Amino acid sequence: MPERPYTVLSCSVSLDGYLGDRRPRLALSNEADLDRVDEVRASCDAIMVGAGTVRTDNPRLLVRSHARRDDRRIRGLASSPMKITVTDRVDLDAHSDFFTTGETEKLVYTSSSRVPTARARLGPVATIVDGGRRVRMRRVSEDLADRGVERLMVEGGGMVHTQFLADDLVDELQLVVAPFFVGDSSAPRFVRDGRFPWNAERRATLAEARQIDDVVLLRYALSLRFRNE
Repeated sequence: MPERPYTVLSCSVSLDGYLGDRRPRLALSNEADLDRVDEVRASCDAIMVGAGTVRTDNPRLLVRSHARRDDRRIRGLASSPMKITVTDRVDLDAHSDFFTTGETEKLVYTSSSRVPTARARLGPVATIVDGGRRVRMRRVSEDLADRGVERLMVEGGGMVHTQFLADDLVDELQLVVAPFFVGDSSAPRFVRDGRFPWNAERRATLAEARQIDDVVLLRYALSLRFRNE
């Protein structure tokens, strides 16, 4: 068993690098690309988002295609991948779509001191995992590998992106660029400040550039484990 899952970070951004604006669920992608993302989801064992994404976007994180759901069931899997989030404040609504939709397991990682609160608030709808004194994404990744997760999809938000990238835990970056600007410096960005392994001295490897209707998909190989599937 690898020490951590093969990790795909999937994200859509505006031309000026924002994940959205003040509106909920700003449409940065299009239907053709959403179908591609659905295919990637169906290929994964687990999907992770940060608590802020759960609160702001109320995502379901389910495989949309009936055919892909059926294919997973034929292979003895749940119709959609396991859902994972990480939180310190534990200010999550147990009635949100993240917890109430799908037959798959939901995991919530939190710090040791917040485990009792998390179990009281979310225990009936999710498995609460003690992430240690301070939750670190490497530890989360290793724990997921121990649970049998071989392929992980990370879908946001900016803090989670930053932590995974800065800790060199991403094997493949799938970055979709929308053909418009947000133009609001207070909007959430793709990543926050950090020390990243890829910089002017170590450039990331572009594995694919593909137009999908009016957006562009850029796939970067960020580790030697990259799979050009």
